[in-house]
Amino acid sequence: MAVVRYQDATRTYPGTKAPAVDKLNLTIDDGEFLVLVGPSGSGKSTALRMLAGLEACDEGSIFIGDRDVTLVQPKDRDVAMVFQSYALYPHMTVAQNMGFPLRQQKVPKEERARQVMEAARILDLVEYLDRKPKQLSGGQRQRVAMGRAIVRHPQVFLMDEPLSNLDAKLRVQTRSELKDLQARLGVTTVYVTHDQVEAMTMGQRVAILDYGVMQQVAEPNTLYRYPANLFVAGFIGSPAMNLLPTTHEGDSVVFGSARVPVDAAVAEQLAKVGPGQLTIGIRPQGLEPGTAGVPAQVVVVEELGSETFVFVEMEHLGQSTRVRVRVDADFRVARGDQLFLKVLGPVHVFGPDGLRLKTPNETGD
Repeated sequence: MAVVRYQDATRTYPGTKAPAVDKLNLTIDDGEFLVLVGPSGSGKSTALRMLAGLEACDEGSIFIGDRDVTLVQPKDRDVAMVFQSYALYPHMTVAQNMGFPLRQQKVPKEERARQVMEAARILDLVEYLDRKPKQLSGGQRQRVAMGRAIVRHPQVFLMDEPLSNLDAKLRVQTRSELKDLQARLGVTTVYVTHDQVEAMTMGQRVAILDYGVMQQVAEPNTLYRYPANLFVAGFIGSPAMNLLPTTHEGDSVVFGSARVPVDAAVAEQLAKVGPGQLTIGIRPQGLEPGTAGVPAQVVVVEELGSETFVFVEMEHLGQSTRVRVRVDADFRVARGDQLFLKVLGPVHVFGPDGLRLKTPNETGD
């Protein structure tokens, strides 16, 4: 196990001007499960491959423990990588696939068999050791790929979207198994995904990238409650936060026909904001339909069984604007119905630079 540290790590692909990863500074604690998340092209997989040694670090440094591995060959970095495609040898049995790294290290046959059996017990694969990959389900193949990583006893696990090939139900099951396994093994793990729900449910901390730039790194609850900027606010949360342009009037911001009061510290910052664009952010559960408030009309109803999401259109700053509201499953509404929205909050305000205006009583930010 080891601490992993990116220090101004940068990767620019030949023929491109913008870095795929731009001056990344990030420390992953010993034994931590950290998730790198972001949309396609955000640089998350490149950052992982830089740590593995599969992509060059053009500027800056990467450390595993106290060792600078920036120029170290992949095979000498003491990391194990689990790929999206499983990368199993089809002609080998499960036991042979899992033991292959040990065979490469010239570990004696008896010791190799012992370590493979130990990993198989951890992953509940003992009864499949004599089977070929084609005889396994997707979830079982992924466990074999995990087993091949475990037997090496690396300092760091690297996982590049390992669950993306599984169906939705199996993905939910496997991610809980994977999180439990990592906690039991206690190995420092860097996990890449584009799925923010997967990131929030698995990571002890989550690092969000966009166009190669770190946007925020924090515990999942902190990201949700205190997004650093507009990108994080719009990316974290399912469904996404409602983000609308707004103006301010004293200690209030405008939402439709309503004036929504803000924290005194935010109001003080608003007073210093110039004519640039402000944005108000309210999550769907921060709006409540009632008998008074901002008038709106229902356009789409999404019933999910345990809850319902209602898309409504309202007049906001002279334009028809669509927002989403979360209501209880037994709340009955149909397209064309008229509603009145009350703002429950919390209300986030973002300045012209896209950064959220903070309050002094925030914790974990």
